[in-house]
Amino acid sequence: LEVAPESTVHELKVTAQREFGIHELVSSRGTLLNGHCSLLDAGLRDGETISATVRMAKLIGGRLCQAFTLLRADGTVVCWGNKVACGQYSDVRWEELRDVQKIRCSSGAFAALLGSGKVVTWGDTSCGADSRRVKDQLEKCRDLASSAFAFAAIRQDGSVVTWGDSRFGGDASTVLPKLGKDVVEITGSGKALAARTAEGRVCSWGSEDCGGDCSEVEDQLEDVCQVQSTYSAFAAIRRDGTVVAWGDKHGGGDITEVKEELYDVHKIHGSSYAFAAIRADGQVVTWGSSDSGGDCGVVKDKLQNVLEIQATDSAFAALLRDGTVVTWGGRHGFGRGGNSLAVQRQLVDVHTLSSTDGAFGALLADGTVVTWGDEDYGGDCRGVKEELLDVSEICGSNSAFAVIKSDGTVVSWGDCAVGGDSRAVKSKLQDVHCTALRRSRFAAAKAVPLVVGTIPEKAAPAAPAAPAVP
Repeated sequence: LEVAPESTVHELKVTAQREFGIHELVSSRGTLLNGHCSLLDAGLRDGETISATVRMAKLIGGRLCQAFTLLRADGTVVCWGNKVACGQYSDVRWEELRDVQKIRCSSGAFAALLGSGKVVTWGDTSCGADSRRVKDQLEKCRDLASSAFAFAAIRQDGSVVTWGDSRFGGDASTVLPKLGKDVVEITGSGKALAARTAEGRVCSWGSEDCGGDCSEVEDQLEDVCQVQSTYSAFAAIRRDGTVVAWGDKHGGGDITEVKEELYDVHKIHGSSYAFAAIRADGQVVTWGSSDSGGDCGVVKDKLQNVLEIQATDSAFAALLRDGTVVTWGGRHGFGRGGNSLAVQRQLVDVHTLSSTDGAFGALLADGTVVTWGDEDYGGDCRGVKEELLDVSEICGSNSAFAVIKSDGTVVSWGDCAVGGDSRAVKSKLQDVHCTALRRSRFAAAKAVPLVVGTIPEKAAPAAPAAPAVP
């Protein structure tokens, strides 16, 4: 690579990503190259050999989201599904979407965190796509979160910036004094956001009907290590394994009836209006609306040695240690994936689970996929069954599924309007891990070492040691 002496480390990184499809750069001294300091300040010299790390492409979607975004290994993005959510009417400059590190989705918009710490948004303005009001504050950010209609960014100093619908999490002005500059994680319900600080305190804002007011349990929200949500409530796990919940009492915000069972909890998952908690002993405790999976009584004896749980709008699926799956819920005891009898014999050696708002998808250890639930929500994959081989990742949007195969291609099915039809971007959904790109580029460079040139060695000062690679 040839770069000018006045170039920054970030510019070098973006150039390397574009040319070689790689992720991070590491100097010959083993330090991670990041940030906006100059190459001279980073201690890089003419002819220095640089190592690179590689990341895999990742699908971004969600049960409420109307589209998919694919984060390619080279830090660029591809979006398909609902045209508004994909930014057809947004002012986003797609050339800005380079060196993307993270992407979060609301119900109809996306926010991308760049390696520079800046944030770029696109999609439906009613769902948080318009971040112009806080554009100047969206610098030096390190994480993102969303409700269905708003976004929040955590800056490097631990402070929080919000935008989107002010009623549903887009305005945190009333709680900012409480949050301070110590926030490490933010979780979104349908219409509210909850922030956790490094000390384990939690503060929420947005719609009171969806958990935006935690004042009733504020004194209990200490030593919190994890926060999860349904559409209308939050549940926090404390370091001692107990649980605190707030929000809509009929949507998971009331644990009165199961409080004695909620001990040694290490994971919680939410459907739209119910929670399922996994205890350290592998057993499951549920609460909330019975129509949303809040009552697991009919399968209680089967819920042993549970590893993972996923949820649709109104049903749950639990992956057991032996690779089998147990399902329950669904309005009136059926539908939305709560009944898996039709595919139960196929649910063997399951590796991971995913869901849309009305169906489940299981990725098996052999790389094949099994789906069940509402056909209109991706529950029927027969149309692409022959393509679902050597799958490495599966992701759900509101009513469609998408998978990444080991050869770097993407297959989708379900509701065409929200991502089930990816033909319009098919050419961009090839070699998403940039494997072929790296092979061709590095093969061409075999005769000449990968170096950073044009920086006179004598001009490079003795640079201070950069932070060691973790």
